Amino acid sequence: MADMVEIRWHGRGGQGTVTAAKVFADACLSGGRHVQAFPEYGPERSGAPLRAYNRVSNKPLRMHCPVLNPDIVAVADATLLDGINVTEGARDRALIIVNSAKSPDVIREKLKAETTQKVFTVDATKIALDCIGRPMPNASMVGALAKVSGVVSLQQILADVEKSFGSKFSRKVIEGNLLAVKRGYEEVREG
Repeated sequence: MADMVEIRWHGRGGQGTVTAAKVFADACLSGGRHVQAFPEYGPERSGAPLRAYNRVSNKPLRMHCPVLNPDIVAVADATLLDGINVTEGARDRALIIVNSAKSPDVIREKLKAETTQKVFTVDATKIALDCIGRPMPNASMVGALAKVSGVVSLQQILADVEKSFGSKFSRKVIEGNLLAVKRGYEEVREG
């Protein structure tokens, strides 16, 4: 891992994007890293576009500002690609993960991504519907991010989901989220 990895999440209110950033940060923290996870909201309403950010480092983090030049961009809602430049400021070798059933090559073309940037897709919403019964792509996006980034292991993510969801949700909801994380990890595709 580089000294610091910066991640910018794009999603809509109510999809669990902020929770995904927090879960990912908690797993990295449990894995011995220094982390930040914080949201940036526009109008606070369900369905409104939002951003969330992660910083993961081997050293203490002293920077407290939005991620302007992400190493990784995670897009929880592909409809945002039509109205927002999700790759704005992304590094030349950025990794871009999009919740879509479309192939990474189709998404790459839509994004007009740099040839040095890697584009990945995962049908996170379908996975969520299969595993949880609701269109909440956050757990499967976290699994895909763990796989693509290599920053934290699948086992650490699963342990943290289990721990953080343990007292809040029923066993059925926890198991569904664990399965969604695993499937996101396994089903993410690279272009």
